[in-house]
Amino acid sequence: MEANIILIIIMLLACVAALVFACRGMFSNVKTARNVDINKYMGTWHEIARLDTSFQRGKYNSQAFYKLNRDGTVFIINSATDKNGRKVSASARGYAPDPKDFSKLRISFFRPFYANYFILELDEDYQWALVGGNGKKYLWILSRIPQMDAETLNKIINLAKERNYDVSKLLFNKDLIPK
Repeated sequence: MEANIILIIIMLLACVAALVFACRGMFSNVKTARNVDINKYMGTWHEIARLDTSFQRGKYNSQAFYKLNRDGTVFIINSATDKNGRKVSASARGYAPDPKDFSKLRISFFRPFYANYFILELDEDYQWALVGGNGKKYLWILSRIPQMDAETLNKIINLAKERNYDVSKLLFNKDLIPK
């Protein structure tokens, strides 16, 4: 009996170690924007386009508001309009595992569970951002203003294509608004 308990503990520790190792590897291999000034990134961002996600399905006019806390963490409020026309929101906490690299954040809406938030590309004037997560199933095109000119949008879409995202599956906010 005691041998079985020890074996179970060893197996659990091995699983945890493998999970931590796998997550660290995924985090470090993603090429992100360089020299992100977290203070300039703070404020309101409007979603222009995204890949479909279960947690955003049926929502449009999404915005994210970021505020830097005194302890260096980031307070986040995501808001949107649901299919019934109601405003909905969710708050989160984020932090940079490497305090010298704010292009790679860990975000949690439900602690203790965190997800990666990668600022993949960023306008030099902080007017637009291309944001992703692990793998290729999460992608957002964000802008400081609710509309984006076609030339800039096409440039960002091409950047996403170069990163092997399936841009044919992008959902554009303007198309999600009920008629």
